[in-house]
Amino acid sequence: MDRKRQEPAGSRTVKASEFKAHCLQLMDEVAQSGEEILITKRGRPVSRLVPCHQQPPALFGADRDTIHVHGDIVAPVGVQWEAGADPGQVENQ
Repeated sequence: MDRKRQEPAGSRTVKASEFKAHCLQLMDEVAQSGEEILITKRGRPVSRLVPCHQQPPALFGADRDTIHVHGDIVAPVGVQWEAGADPGQVENQ
């Protein structure tokens, strides 16, 4: 069973011999334009040249060297909150 692949929109087709002769130029074009190139051999698609998109850096640890903690951030601050008070000591208004 011969299945024909659909060529993606915004791509062009290049023969393998042409790709071999102009490889570096085609790579620069793809990097600049973002348009992919379908490479064929004897009229059949064999490879695809696509732009490389860099992954954004992970958010975990992104501020590792920019945030500095001064003092104890989990120690009590010395303020009595109503939520932490004894129910018998809270005045009803």
